[in-house]
Amino acid sequence: MTRPLVRFLGALGGVACALLVATPATAGPIYPAPDPDRFYAAPADLAAHRPGDVLGVRVLPPVAVFPGATVRLIKFRSTDSRGAPIAATTTIATPAGHRPGAPLLSYQHFINSLGTDCAVSHRLYGADLNLSVIMPALGTMLARGWSVALPDHLGPHFALGAGRLGGQITLDSVRAVKQVPELAVADSPAILAGYSGGGLATAWAAVLQPSYAPELRLAGAAIGGAPMNLVSMAEGLGHNPHPAFGLAMAAAIGLEREYPDRVQVSANLNPRGLAMRDAMANLCTNDILALGAGGSAHEFATGPAVFEQPEAWDVVKENSVELYDRVPEMPIFEWHSPTDPLVPINAIDNTNRRWCAAGVRLQTLQVPSFEHLSAAVAGTPAMLAWLEGRVRGEPAPVAC
Repeated sequence: MTRPLVRFLGALGGVACALLVATPATAGPIYPAPDPDRFYAAPADLAAHRPGDVLGVRVLPPVAVFPGATVRLIKFRSTDSRGAPIAATTTIATPAGHRPGAPLLSYQHFINSLGTDCAVSHRLYGADLNLSVIMPALGTMLARGWSVALPDHLGPHFALGAGRLGGQITLDSVRAVKQVPELAVADSPAILAGYSGGGLATAWAAVLQPSYAPELRLAGAAIGGAPMNLVSMAEGLGHNPHPAFGLAMAAAIGLEREYPDRVQVSANLNPRGLAMRDAMANLCTNDILALGAGGSAHEFATGPAVFEQPEAWDVVKENSVELYDRVPEMPIFEWHSPTDPLVPINAIDNTNRRWCAAGVRLQTLQVPSFEHLSAAVAGTPAMLAWLEGRVRGEPAPVAC
């Protein structure tokens, strides 16, 4: 049997992508509708700013789950996968009675969406079940005096699947909040954390920091349930019906947005595929999952023939942390379920072994959970304890 025309990566709450046959493009990527709030738009002089420069600050309404906290939206300059300037955003909550210099946590939420309405600053004010998984832990850190930032690490085009982009945006978001005087975090110990797709952005931030933001001192990064090798995920999902196919399709759309000349999706979709693409173009995670549940790649591609598409595979490799030859220079805490059915465990284990061999101060934890999302909750207490130890300046444990 020949391979399917489309190879998708799928992960519930994580990252997915598609590789399609390279044919002359007859249709380009479909981008999200612009946010009607002009605050999110890039300024005309964007290119004159440096990565991390603040482009705007707005005070947002109070958030019920963060009692007493002041919430602000920060717009800043970042960089896309081609090295071009982009405008990005992060939402930061400052606790009541905040002490200048108290710790700063940048938490990369698993956004896994395609529409501008899915930005964290919007979802904080709606019924977002995915955010509710982490809100109690973030509220705990606020109660202890920490500032908590949640960057929109998918970028202005909501490029789901582009993990390297997420790492750059994460680093620039920390640069930005440290520049805002009223936040009083310029001298704060800063630390990163994230799970699943947010763990991918966190992992990329950790490995890119020495080259992309060498001046940025970070106390460490906690990475949970991250898809460390997108190639492995492509091989794992194949073309059979899958409950997370919606995220696979969404990530194909997202990667085409970020790499339109290298990952051609739209030109290789049949009418059903184009209809699904159009229906998904502005949806958030749960609606994407519902729309694509049980789907498979061959239903939406133009034909059964297949051959390797080197440019597309290169994109997948470039966004795979396991295949990146550099390692973090900061302490790392990594946790996952050894029975997670959606994230390739071998890729996590291989990455951990390589980082340990290179001298990374790495602590790993396997949590007893039989599926992907519950492992996020199971590992949270240990993650929080590790974060607190790092910002207190305690020596990072090594338990590879």
